[in-house]
Amino acid sequence: MNNLKRYGWELALAALLVIEILGFGAANSQMLNINVLLFSTSDFICIGLVALPLTMVIISGGIDISFGSTIGLCAITFGMLFQAGVPLPLAIVLTVLAGTVCGLINAALILYTGINPLVITLGTMYLFGGSALLLSGLAGATGYEGIGGFPDSFTNFANLSVLGLPVPLLFFLFSVLLCWAWLHNTHQGRNVFLTGQNARAAQYSATPVNRTLFLLYAMTGFAASIAAILQVSYFGSARSDLGSAFLMPAITAAVLGGANIYGGSGSILGTALATLLVGFLQQGLQMVGVPNQISSALSGALLIIVVVGRSVSLHRGQIRDWLRRTQAAWQR
Repeated sequence: MNNLKRYGWELALAALLVIEILGFGAANSQMLNINVLLFSTSDFICIGLVALPLTMVIISGGIDISFGSTIGLCAITFGMLFQAGVPLPLAIVLTVLAGTVCGLINAALILYTGINPLVITLGTMYLFGGSALLLSGLAGATGYEGIGGFPDSFTNFANLSVLGLPVPLLFFLFSVLLCWAWLHNTHQGRNVFLTGQNARAAQYSATPVNRTLFLLYAMTGFAASIAAILQVSYFGSARSDLGSAFLMPAITAAVLGGANIYGGSGSILGTALATLLVGFLQQGLQMVGVPNQISSALSGALLIIVVVGRSVSLHRGQIRDWLRRTQAAWQR
């Protein structure tokens, strides 16, 4: 019973996911094909890779909206390194380092200026995005072509399957396991929740708040770099706009998964399920012939409905008291 109460939201998301797949499957039987389901995740699963560390940032009371630009910057950096003749393994390491540095820059600016994380990461979103466009222009990779010419061994990587599962999905599942184990089963993970509940009190209780935040934002940058490399492999070209569509779906997955935008609570498992829920919603709507504009609007409506529903469920007592007081006032 305790586990049922503890994971109630995750179970609700899992049930919604099953209903969603069955519903779209009734309209288009291809949606029930296991291979179609598994390999269609490659179109959106990289969103989940950045949504996982983003969830932890939100739990800590912060926010990062620059990860989409970080993905674009890492993608074009990777392409330029390859173009300059840097061996692929070294180019991957340097790209991951660049993404991590972007995350550390966010953390440093937030901590040492005291400015709201939303404002700081809004600024770095334009900084990283502008830098990506600048590098793209210098490399002559403007437009949709980007930097190509990668070896087949690299471009085929994101399309491989291991044990019947596509490689991007395996990266995601491994990340879910790693983030869940770290956040919910380690002392450092508990520090994330304490920081989000009350950062000042956490500091007074000797919680390493600054170190925790540096780690979380670095993890977001790291995840963005991995997503960039997988995207370059999947599409076969390095472009500065590869992360432009990641912002809203990743935030939606984190909030829909149960992360409190004010900090202090959230769930890695919830974010993982919400990523699949939002991703399959987009895929299912496309398969039944719904235009992209309408599917985006429906995704936004889903977020609003579910967040309002969750808020109502969490504050049932206060709502009941308010209704009683309102009823009593009307009866006077």
